[in-house]
Amino acid sequence: MSHTRVDHLPLSAEQLSALEAIARDAGQAIMSVYHGAEHSGEVNVMLKADASPVTAADLASHQLICERLAGEFAGIPVMSEEAADIPYAIRQTWSRYWLIDPLDGTKEFIKRNGEFTVNIALIDQGRAVAGVVYAPVLDKCYIGQRGMGAWLTHQGCQQQLPMSRDKRILPVVVGSRSHPSAELAGYLDKLGEHQMLSIGSSLKFCLLAEGLADLYPRLGPTSEWDTAAAQAVLESAGGRVLEYETGKPLTYNRGDSIINPWFVASAPG
Repeated sequence: MSHTRVDHLPLSAEQLSALEAIARDAGQAIMSVYHGAEHSGEVNVMLKADASPVTAADLASHQLICERLAGEFAGIPVMSEEAADIPYAIRQTWSRYWLIDPLDGTKEFIKRNGEFTVNIALIDQGRAVAGVVYAPVLDKCYIGQRGMGAWLTHQGCQQQLPMSRDKRILPVVVGSRSHPSAELAGYLDKLGEHQMLSIGSSLKFCLLAEGLADLYPRLGPTSEWDTAAAQAVLESAGGRVLEYETGKPLTYNRGDSIINPWFVASAPG
């Protein structure tokens, strides 16, 4: 197996292709469980310590991604939702690391609505600088790198993001299908007339990157692995992800907590 070091940014085209291949293979591991549940009629769901659900698909994807990153990119630490008990005393020494969510949208996976993704991000000095988001059911793979742009590959066709910059009479706001909040309702009241689109996982960011929506206010908790890869895609496409309270860009590895502050993401343009 070839090894490529990530000593200098940006990543090469070869490295980005390797990252995309890892995400796609992880997606296939997830789909093996997905199709198995289709035949058995149920998904075996376990609960983690925080009462959030985890399935065999989460764990299979986690194992594949961690092994492939270690094999293909030498010397870069990995933090995954499924192995997140890494003390900040260790994490704060990392200038660069992989931040992954092996299956973002486990609740959507369990509901079998197809709105789940594989998320892999490269964090450099606290910023999400490159990322891939793969939605296996939708056959959509988003990839982006800061300063180089972002692309969507769908059914074998690759297009640069954003694909649409149409100005809409009413802004399209994307929100969580599984995590609505009273604070968000108040924000939307102040926003005024708009169209609301609910969708699961990091696909909310991706709709912004495509130019299909305008705003994603998240006034509720998310974890760092929920947002990093899709933030890299969106910002590489020209969008923004800013903390709600400070207006500063959303960053990573800030301290002991892996919970993000509230944020508002906006489309390119």
